[in-house]
Amino acid sequence: MADQSLMLWIIGGLLTATGLAGLVLPMLPGAPLLFLGLLCGAWAEGFRHIGPWTLLALALLAGLTYLVEVAAAAFGAARYGGSRRAMAGAALGGLAGLLLGVPGILLGPFVGAVIGELSMQRSLDQAGRTGFGTVVGLAIGVAGKLAIGIAMIGLFVIVRFL
Repeated sequence: MADQSLMLWIIGGLLTATGLAGLVLPMLPGAPLLFLGLLCGAWAEGFRHIGPWTLLALALLAGLTYLVEVAAAAFGAARYGGSRRAMAGAALGGLAGLLLGVPGILLGPFVGAVIGELSMQRSLDQAGRTGFGTVVGLAIGVAGKLAIGIAMIGLFVIVRFL
């Protein structure tokens, strides 16, 4: 049993570290890896300290990272003078980008915002500014996702050790 527990802690630590990196790097599914790492930590101790309610809270926080990412891109588009169509385009582009992998995650919100602005008969210059605002929003989203990831680890540590 001690060998299994040690192995789960090692796997959990690796998944947690990779998950944190994935919250910043778009090529890794950060939140799911982080959650799995914390789940392995709970499993290593037979779920004595981390129970179903804590795991549910951690899973909800992991899911929240995706909403933060999409909402931040739409916020960035709006902050740089984008229309409602640009915000909707950024959100839809972000969702579509999730399906297309790394290039889609980076370009989807930008392209969606630009298309939204162009559909309003805006100039290419205005559409480009709105697209840039979307990229700024993505940066804010990364910061938000990282904050949520750190909160997930904090919740785990507090419940486990206090």
